[in-house]
Amino acid sequence: MELRGFDVGKAAVVAGWATSAQEVSLLSGRTQFPFPAELARSWAKPADDVRCYLYYVSGEPVGYGELWLDDEEDEVELARIIVRPGSRGRGIGTAFVKALLGPALEAGYSGVFLRVRPDNDVAIRTYRRVGFEYVAADLADEWNKDQPVAYTWMQYPTAAG
Repeated sequence: MELRGFDVGKAAVVAGWATSAQEVSLLSGRTQFPFPAELARSWAKPADDVRCYLYYVSGEPVGYGELWLDDEEDEVELARIIVRPGSRGRGIGTAFVKALLGPALEAGYSGVFLRVRPDNDVAIRTYRRVGFEYVAADLADEWNKDQPVAYTWMQYPTAAG
């Protein structure tokens, strides 16, 4: 198992992992299915504060995720995490999130967060298994006030955070 920087040549492969409009929405916030080609192409040049990763098992990519770095808030957010359909239910998501925590913690920010749709029970269980905890309800409410969905917000306990 190995975490590598994202290879844009794998964009179509990752886009193909979204098997429904709901999964496209979970990955991108869009509702088009199949995954919008222009969105996959946008991965070629991510924003300066976004780090994109692929997770490999036996030489094959099985997970995609991003780290969103926020200097102003002194935090990093794990985002757009998806596991290849044929690899789900095998503990790969848990191992992948643990792997993403490496560069997230090494980035040196005081907080490590993520948001997940409240109906994504599988992801929430995965994040809890890794050690993420729910943020306080009042903080989640504040962060959700301008969001299109009332996300479940979680934080990884860090020495700095």
